[in-house]
Amino acid sequence: MDEKLRDDIPIFQQIAETIESGILEGSYSIGDRVPSTNEFAKFYQINPATAAKGINQLVEQEILFKKRGIGMFVGDNARNIILSKRKERFYHDYVVPLRTEAARLGISEDELNDWIRKGDRDEN
Repeated sequence: MDEKLRDDIPIFQQIAETIESGILEGSYSIGDRVPSTNEFAKFYQINPATAAKGINQLVEQEILFKKRGIGMFVGDNARNIILSKRKERFYHDYVVPLRTEAARLGISEDELNDWIRKGDRDEN
């Protein structure tokens, strides 16, 4: 679990994203139990209802499923659901604005693609 919560994002959303990231990074696999609302509440010193809101959001999206009296567990298709959701968000948050600004600056699609390919090499 992340040690600190941010002030600019609702806490319940951060709880959901913490679990999602754990699934994507391999901390939680299909069928694994995730921390309970009370465990999140104690760790982050938050209201259990807030933690429950984040966890229930993932249940609604079929990322987690509930075993009554036992806890919440990672669903069979959780990773694919999260990847699909995050790719969609990446497209709208980064790709669309990038292409819009590139068009404003007169940057061609080929030039933009070259920069993206080159950017990988420049980082190393």
